[in-house]
Amino acid sequence: MTTTAPAAPTLSRGRTAQVRLQRFGAFLTGMIMPNLPAFLAWGLITALFIAVGWLPNGVLGGFGNADLPGAWQGAATQLVQADDGTTFHQYLGLVGPMVTYLLPLLIANAGGRLVHGERGGVVATIATLGIIVGSTVPMFLGAMIVGPLAAWVMRLVDGLWEGRIRPGFEMLVNMFSAAIVGGALSVGAFFGIAPLVTQLSAWLGDLVGWLADNHLLPAMALVVEPAKVLFLNNAIGNGVLVPLGAQQVVADGKSLLFLVEANPGPGLGILLAYALLGVGAARSTAPGAIVVQFLGGIHEVYFPFVLMKPALILAAIAGGATGIATNVVMGSGLVGPAAPGSIFAVYAQTARDSYLGVTLSVVLSAAVSFLVAAVILRATRKRDLAAGESGDLAAAVAQTEANKGRSSAALGALVPGASPEVGGEAGQGADVAPVRLVVFACDAGMGSSVMGAAVLRDKLRKAGADEVTVVNKAVAMLDDSADLVISQRELTARARLRAPTTRHLSVDNFMSSPVYDQVVAEVVAARDGTAAR
Repeated sequence: MTTTAPAAPTLSRGRTAQVRLQRFGAFLTGMIMPNLPAFLAWGLITALFIAVGWLPNGVLGGFGNADLPGAWQGAATQLVQADDGTTFHQYLGLVGPMVTYLLPLLIANAGGRLVHGERGGVVATIATLGIIVGSTVPMFLGAMIVGPLAAWVMRLVDGLWEGRIRPGFEMLVNMFSAAIVGGALSVGAFFGIAPLVTQLSAWLGDLVGWLADNHLLPAMALVVEPAKVLFLNNAIGNGVLVPLGAQQVVADGKSLLFLVEANPGPGLGILLAYALLGVGAARSTAPGAIVVQFLGGIHEVYFPFVLMKPALILAAIAGGATGIATNVVMGSGLVGPAAPGSIFAVYAQTARDSYLGVTLSVVLSAAVSFLVAAVILRATRKRDLAAGESGDLAAAVAQTEANKGRSSAALGALVPGASPEVGGEAGQGADVAPVRLVVFACDAGMGSSVMGAAVLRDKLRKAGADEVTVVNKAVAMLDDSADLVISQRELTARARLRAPTTRHLSVDNFMSSPVYDQVVAEVVAARDGTAAR
């Protein structure tokens, strides 16, 4: 039995633009998020082995002279020219090749897979190599452009002869078409796209430099902090700040751009203000939200608190600007993206000479946002006490999820008493096929779907139904191999397009949906019925 997704509401022009930007940001996130372990590995290797790292190593860090007596033999080297005009062989190391080749190619492959599956990922990787070797700067932006574009071209080409190939020639046509398209696009990217993206990267770098020269970097908080609350930050963070930050790391060994969005200080200050001066459910849930936000790195849990009192966006902006200004003054930064935005991830990526500056940026941003938020909450506290609440938390959570474009397990936990609607049917016994593989689907396949899968997996284990496999995936990676797909209501229509013959269930809250109990009851009933027979 397949569920029926509710009709999509009519959106205003402004709301439509916001949704489109959110989808664009989600697509960028889908290229970055699966490859975050590689980014973190690069950041850790950089922090350890470059010349100013914790454990400087000329071979691994790529700054040692391989022509010196007793130098390590057998490692890859490159011929470089010194300032005095002499040449020598310098070790390639790990840092340079990872940021130049590995990370852009991983991004391109992920983008290609989102557009045209595994085949698109391969063609995207081939094409992106052309833009990498055609430029002198790290091609993160280029990979985000060329990867999906190459996969889209491959999809168009495949569509030209889909269903028209004579039996027995499918593999021959598929292999050669992908090779020819990938090779041609690689050459085209080398000559046509690489110069354009190089110039674009230079313009963006010049813009950041202009902001720094005119002491305007803290002004980025005016854009980033409101964008975070509206879930429009992915396009800014993954599309601009991460690529530019990586270029700065190559040049300077660190970048404050990685901490513009990831700084947990502003959210911490707002939640602390609610914990001390809020009333009702907002005050009681704020301490738990602090743990999730500051330690877990899930910043979205403080967004409903801002939406309950929109004036608190001033606290977030003030805190964010303070954090950026502190890093500017202290000359501090990170060596890689801090994702998720947990204080642990921030410290793991902090440059060796930046721990004091980074710590001050977090502490001072939290202090400033707390003070501003405290003034705002204190000014309305008497009215809130009279009303018995500092705002409608449930409504704010719902608005936050609407801004996000999907439900969230972390947000749902803020309103534990909520009773989400069940979009779909379960427990219909003979009307449905046996469930052996359940897939939780969300935009990136790494956030709320992970927690939802963990909840159902635990319920099945307690019911003795360990034979059911529960996994999580991005919606774009779905296929018809699963027996059941569970997704947020807003994503069910997209999930059904990716897995049209699979049974689908919709939920509003991945943490507390009654759908889970119904699925467990169905599995147990099917198992007991089989045993009885």
